[in-house]
Amino acid sequence: MAGMEHTAGRWRRFRESVAESPPLFWSFLFFFSLLSGYYVLRPVRDAMGASSEVEAVFPPAMVAFFAAHGIPLRELTLQVLSTCTFLLILLAQPIYGALVSRFPRRVFLPVVFGLSILCLLGFHALFHTQVAGRGMAFFLWVTVFNVFSVAVFWSFMADVFTHAESRRYYGYIGAAGTVGAFTGPVLTRLLAEQLGIANLMLVSAGFLALGVACIWRLRRWAVQRDVRIGRDNESAMGGGLLAGLTLIAKEPLLRWLAVLVFLGVGIGQFLYNEQVLIVRERFATAEERTAFFAGLDIAVNVLTLLVQLFATRWLLSRFGLAPVLLVPMAAAVLGFAVLAASPLPLLVSAVLVLTRSNEFSLMKPGRETIYTRVDRQWRYKAGAAIDTAFFRGGEITFSWTYKALSGFGSSVVFGAGLLVALVMTASVWRLLRETDRLPEAPGGALPR
Repeated sequence: MAGMEHTAGRWRRFRESVAESPPLFWSFLFFFSLLSGYYVLRPVRDAMGASSEVEAVFPPAMVAFFAAHGIPLRELTLQVLSTCTFLLILLAQPIYGALVSRFPRRVFLPVVFGLSILCLLGFHALFHTQVAGRGMAFFLWVTVFNVFSVAVFWSFMADVFTHAESRRYYGYIGAAGTVGAFTGPVLTRLLAEQLGIANLMLVSAGFLALGVACIWRLRRWAVQRDVRIGRDNESAMGGGLLAGLTLIAKEPLLRWLAVLVFLGVGIGQFLYNEQVLIVRERFATAEERTAFFAGLDIAVNVLTLLVQLFATRWLLSRFGLAPVLLVPMAAAVLGFAVLAASPLPLLVSAVLVLTRSNEFSLMKPGRETIYTRVDRQWRYKAGAAIDTAFFRGGEITFSWTYKALSGFGSSVVFGAGLLVALVMTASVWRLLRETDRLPEAPGGALPR
């Protein structure tokens, strides 16, 4: 009974927050539609990565090249796709920087999502006609879309909400994304066999179209906030192709944010690679492995949603940024210490679920509140560079690091993970010191 009353109280506070801040509803709907659209596509992307039909995944020229050199492309499907993804991110980051430098927000944001909808219509045609190489094109596009669309979303939120508002509302907005992460794969599971993969592209495009409508509604509040603080966010930002990376190299706060993301990907890669090895040994069929990973995703999403609804907003509004970043680090250090001593399969799964949930429910919303207190150059350029080049760079680096350490045993792998978690904790402390130097709202002097 007490639990029901507590839940009812949370729901009442959410309704009160929407009443006092109308943009919260549209931000909630925007993030829900964005992640719903993405998670409709992600199972299709993963199926392409796991496919053994190289002719469907890779273009004929690539298949012929690997065959001519005696390289078994069928056995390297995921590795080749992952490597190509990293290289594509490195190419896409300067292009993204050029776009945000030359186009005002009112043009840039709708165009990004409008072009994504057009791409989905193109993939609908490719899958409908079963064009060779469609798998690789789709795998790369979905990954790049996810990275940049989420970066754009949170940068836009920092234009709409003040720092104080972000501490009250980002937990709710993050929960909307978690609900979208449930909705998308449920729709894919229900509709894939009935509609076919090609028509799932249209379902995702519908969600993105809803996101474009939310952008137009939210723009009004972003402009009003600009007027209140005497800021012009509707003009183009200027700057060069590599402006985001240049800012990271120059500004200590951005450097520590980049380090935090890079190392966070590292501890995630140690856990994920070990989990894959365990699943490969324990489950004989693809169906069993799929069911196991689906169970992990459900556990992550359930825990993430609970923390977002009942802890994230409370911690941010009551205590600020420090506990939102330090609590996950304490859990990671403890988890890797336990695994280094006893790397049991059940413990690996538990630490993996806890670590992923902490990233989605606490670390990510906490990092995004920092961007509400800095110039939009930092948000749209440096923020995107951190979420792309440093994130994907961490994947490549620590995936190969795991491969090198795994020959010495799981305890060595998790001992290295413990070291990374400790360095990451120290990075959080340095980041918090830099945030103490920030003004409460953009427009004051930025730290140097």
